[in-house]
Amino acid sequence: MSLRLYDTHDRQVRDFVPLVPGCVSIYLCGATVQAPPHIGHIRSGLNFDIMRRWFGYRGYDVTFVRNVTDIDDKVIDKERTTGTPWWQIAYANERAFNDGYTALGCLPPTVEPRATGHVPEMIEMMRGLIERGHAYEADGNVYFAVTTFPEYLELSNQELENLRQPESAGETGKRDTRDFAMWKRAKEGEPSWETPWGRGRPGWHLECSAMAHKYLGSAFDVHGGGLDLIFPHHENEIAQSKAFGDEFANFWVHNAWVTMSGEKMSKSLGNSVLVSEMVQRWRPIVLRYYLGAPHYRSMIEYSEESLREAETAFARIEGFVQRVVERCGLVDAAPEVPLAFAEAMDDDLGVPQALAIVHTAVRQGNSALTADDKENAVARLAEVRAMLGVLGLDPLDEQWAGADRGDDLHGVVDSLVGLVLEQRQAARARKDFATADAIRDQLGIAGLAIEDTPSGPRWTISNQ
Repeated sequence: MSLRLYDTHDRQVRDFVPLVPGCVSIYLCGATVQAPPHIGHIRSGLNFDIMRRWFGYRGYDVTFVRNVTDIDDKVIDKERTTGTPWWQIAYANERAFNDGYTALGCLPPTVEPRATGHVPEMIEMMRGLIERGHAYEADGNVYFAVTTFPEYLELSNQELENLRQPESAGETGKRDTRDFAMWKRAKEGEPSWETPWGRGRPGWHLECSAMAHKYLGSAFDVHGGGLDLIFPHHENEIAQSKAFGDEFANFWVHNAWVTMSGEKMSKSLGNSVLVSEMVQRWRPIVLRYYLGAPHYRSMIEYSEESLREAETAFARIEGFVQRVVERCGLVDAAPEVPLAFAEAMDDDLGVPQALAIVHTAVRQGNSALTADDKENAVARLAEVRAMLGVLGLDPLDEQWAGADRGDDLHGVVDSLVGLVLEQRQAARARKDFATADAIRDQLGIAGLAIEDTPSGPRWTISNQ
């Protein structure tokens, strides 16, 4: 079975054939850094991290570009309301986003360009579009003339005659109200850059077209982002880039939202859950499982209950891994994942089906442990580690080693709990089961779960 992806433009799952054999190029619309990230923001980066990892497993050399929008109406508005310089706001939140990606185990992109670092490329693209008759300057603004591009709105499947663009302050001189701004004339007190048409700053859409062209060329394999970007952002990118002469993206892949009470998670709606807060309450590897387990095109309705369910599901996997290691020693990942897992991932990144294969292997491995069939248990763990590695969820991988609790703190707690567990073992040895149970219950109240294993008691931190 060949690898297949759902293409938003064609509205169907298509066979993936890279433009350059052996290589895959991905452009992901990254953060607009006016505020710290909530888990809806990080879901997009995580979904495309899984895509990138799967392409890598399939033997492709992946170039992964994820931009940073560090100048935007929202960033400038935040400067006005807080009095903090725009660049300071943007940089602080850019770091917060990267901290969030790192905490949830996302691999760093090949390149992470900022909009403000690519004004020359934007000027070059605007100049070419004006020369070709697709753009024009008016009152220091530069607009794209949408009626000059017959394919406009094919991605979002809209009709041009029904399109109504909202009025934007300072966007004067439009020939058609549906035209969109690529460059905005400078206003007093706002950051600006010099261009042949006067000082100003980038429009949101132009930056991605310019950066994709610079780092991935005139054609690349996959353009990704959230569903909310289909219109106007991605629609306008297509118009700019193709009118400029680029073939642009071969596949358009969009991830669904994280919702709360049916509404898209959003800072403006006041229903966002910040990643920085979540990693204090939940282990980051559990958050990765929670956000990565549903299919990338399925909505996630946020709730504490669903997070606890994800924690329980991952605990079953992690418990099996730990039990095999305790009884059989460290087991390396298998060189290949099971065929059923690969088929699920090849089918539009079917993570839910792939995780079902993981859980089946865990159940089989646990049965082998119960039967003292160490050879079979080790074989299942090798498969499980290979599958979890592709998903970025292997608890034995170095990216997670000590990440959840900190090595120093874990060592201190382990020593203290060890002393208490020795007292419990002594109570059990003298058949004082009431005392042994009381010790276990007190540890449970303190947030520790105790499991008795053939090699002795083992503790874990519980969020219950």
